[in-house]
Amino acid sequence: MRLLIVEDEKRLAVSLARGLTAEGFAVDVVHDGLEGLHRASEGGYDLVILDIMLPGMNGYRVCSNLRAAGHEVPILMLTAKDGEYDEAEGLDTGADDYLTKPFSYVVLVARVRALLRRRGAGTAAPVLTVGSLRIDTAARRVIRGEDEITLTAKEFAVLEQLALRAGQVVSKAEILEHVWDFAYDGDPNIVEVYISTLRRKLGAAAIRTVRGAGYRLEAT
Repeated sequence: MRLLIVEDEKRLAVSLARGLTAEGFAVDVVHDGLEGLHRASEGGYDLVILDIMLPGMNGYRVCSNLRAAGHEVPILMLTAKDGEYDEAEGLDTGADDYLTKPFSYVVLVARVRALLRRRGAGTAAPVLTVGSLRIDTAARRVIRGEDEITLTAKEFAVLEQLALRAGQVVSKAEILEHVWDFAYDGDPNIVEVYISTLRRKLGAAAIRTVRGAGYRLEAT
């Protein structure tokens, strides 16, 4: 799952990004409303965490512009303000939920997961079947026959990206973008490391390398 944080308090933004990354999300951060609108408009995000008081363009306008353009990405609004009018204005512009600062990090994660579950309930099936593999995206479990295959959070995320496009080639760049994030500046060969561990757990024939193009999950 890819999240976008639009928050001008840099310390808070970095803290949230680190915490959510540890939860298994890929997180991008911007500190300006106009940049946030641009990033969110490009699509590809599963949820936007949007502060209201932002330079360039406030969160109300970012939200209303996204909704006017037809973007349905879930939006969790953050604000230092408090009061029913502010909450009503935020929800009227199209936000899906609202959290007032200071807030508990545990509560924020719970709200994020609830919004993602709500979105997923009306979209793709939570269980992907590829050959003998059953990949439960909600429970984050992988089962072959009667046996469960234990994966780490990152291993599961890489496999999920391949399973969503089973039989198609998924490039290394696409995996990096969805499992890590745009800001990842480490060794791109990290993808090969995770592909290797998945092959050890799923079988060498499960993931085929298409030279110069990427990887393809095979039905085995």
